[in-house]
Amino acid sequence: METYQAPTVRKAFQILSLVCETSQGVRLSELSKQLKISKSTVHGIVSALEDIGALIRNPLTKRFTLGITLFELGKAAFSRIDLKETARPIMEHLMELAQESVFLGVRNGEHVTILHIVESKQDLKITAPVGTRIPLLAGATGKVFMACMTDEWIRTLIQKKGIRKYTEHSITNPERFLKEIRKARQNGFAVDDEEYISGVRAVAASIKSEGVPNSAIWVVGFKPRMTREKISILVKETRQVAETISERIKSQTVF
Repeated sequence: METYQAPTVRKAFQILSLVCETSQGVRLSELSKQLKISKSTVHGIVSALEDIGALIRNPLTKRFTLGITLFELGKAAFSRIDLKETARPIMEHLMELAQESVFLGVRNGEHVTILHIVESKQDLKITAPVGTRIPLLAGATGKVFMACMTDEWIRTLIQKKGIRKYTEHSITNPERFLKEIRKARQNGFAVDDEEYISGVRAVAASIKSEGVPNSAIWVVGFKPRMTREKISILVKETRQVAETISERIKSQTVF
């Protein structure tokens, strides 16, 4: 019996393989040229892969990199580096300092997927299963991820998804929400003051390094322990930890 070739599937894997070969990402025109596939065909396949999270497009550079969906399916989305293993000892240090749970996550389309957690040693603590997805339009984590996007991209997402009111402190006004993201873009961190979960505060900072998908680290704790003074300290420490992880990733991707 003749084997069905499934040409579209074959082309999709050719695209993924080519994207996998570079940590800088690949433009649509480069995919078309190197694979000798028409731009219209590449555009259609890439759009489908992006929709399911297999590819992520950087809105600034227009380059595609591997998405976290491949990791969730047990594939080698992290072909060059194990982000979790690199970050874990540094996350443990931050947890000891903060005495609160520390999370590591990656952007997966319009969500953030929790990749790893170092739980607080406190009896009462914030936790969640690895693999849990958080809406991009929610809390400090979403702010630092969207800080890497253009205002136009953010407005389009807000128009598409709307801003949900999770608590009485949630910021639902689009312009005020955009202002918060601009602050995160300028300052290199974001704070969540009971905006996603009542009685819970968080501090987040993005991990900026080539070779891994957009990722971030954040500290989460209950309001009585997460005082204004403690948050001020954690802002500095969380940013430093994110920079340390970024540097370690960079050192591991230089051959």
